[in-house]
Amino acid sequence: MRGSRIFPLLVYLLMSGFFCQVSISAEICNRVVAIVNSEVITLHELNAKIRELTGLEPTDLRIQDEKTYLETRRKTLDLLIDEKIALEKIRELGIEASPEEVDGAIERIKEANRLTHEDLVSGLEREGVNYETYRESIKSDLERRDLLNFEVKSRIIIREEKIREYYEQHKDEFRSEEKVHLAAILLRQEDPSNQDETRFLLGKAREIVARLKSGEDFGELARKFSQGPGAEEGGDLGFFKTSQLDPELIEIIKKMSAGDISEPIVRPSSIQIIRLEEEEEKGLKPFGEVRDAIYGILYQEEVNKMYSSWTKKLRESAYMKIIF
Repeated sequence: MRGSRIFPLLVYLLMSGFFCQVSISAEICNRVVAIVNSEVITLHELNAKIRELTGLEPTDLRIQDEKTYLETRRKTLDLLIDEKIALEKIRELGIEASPEEVDGAIERIKEANRLTHEDLVSGLEREGVNYETYRESIKSDLERRDLLNFEVKSRIIIREEKIREYYEQHKDEFRSEEKVHLAAILLRQEDPSNQDETRFLLGKAREIVARLKSGEDFGELARKFSQGPGAEEGGDLGFFKTSQLDPELIEIIKKMSAGDISEPIVRPSSIQIIRLEEEEEKGLKPFGEVRDAIYGILYQEEVNKMYSSWTKKLRESAYMKIIF
C-alpha cells in the first residue's frame, strides 16, 4: 500500500504514548521542538511526519545527507506548525466533519484504489495503524478542506477576460497535433521466411483490395479476413497522432484522402491494408474547448497564492517558539 499512499498529504497521525525509548541520537522522542499558541509539537510528531513524507527513518536520512536532512526537517516543521494553526482555526469556527462525510470519503478512497474494506483494514495494519485512528485522520483532513473552502476558495473569482487573456498568451500550449483515424485489415504470416506463403498472402490481399474498390464494405471484409487488432469492430483502429506512426506508414497516408484504401503493405510478419477514415489537421484548439482547463489552472494558482497569504497572516498573529 506504500506505493499508492492512502493517507492525504496534510493528514498526520498523533501516535499514542507521550514517552518512548531513547533514539540512536540519544534524543528523547517526546521532547518539545515547537510551541504554537497553546499547542506543542514533539520530536516524535516531527519524526513521524518526516517518515510519512519521505518513507525514510530520520536517522537514515541524516546519515545519507546532513544538508538534505536539515532542509527536510525545517520544511516538515513548517508544515506541522501550519497544521496546528489550522486546527485552532477549525475549532474557533466550529467546523466538524460528520460521520457520514467521513464514511463517504473512505468509500471514495476505496473505490479509487480498488480496495475492499478488508483490503483497507489489512493494509492499515501493515502500516501499524488501526481503523479508528485512520477515520480520525480522514476527519481531520475533511475539516482542513472545509476550512480552506471557507477562508480561501469562497473568495476566489476568476473573471472571463482573465481566462481569455491566458488563452491568448499561451496559445502554444493549446495546439493539437495532426491526427489520423485508421482502419486496417491484417493478414498474418506464420513463417516470414516462407516466400510461397508471402506470395499467397499478397495475392489474397490484392483480391481484398479489388473487392473494396468495387464497392464492398470495408468493415464486413475486415471482420471476415483480418487477423489483427480491431477485427471484430470492422478493423477500426481509432485515432493516432502522426508522430506515433512509423515513417513508411506516414508516407503512404500522406498520399491518401479520407475514404481511400491503400495497396497491400508488406510487413516483416504480415500484410496490411489501410483505410484512412478521417484526418484532423494540426492547429489551435478553439477557446471553448480549453476554457475549463484554463479556468482550473488559474483557479489553482489563486488558491495557492491566497492560501500562502492566509497562512502568513495567521502565523503573524500566532505565538510561536521553535526549540532545537
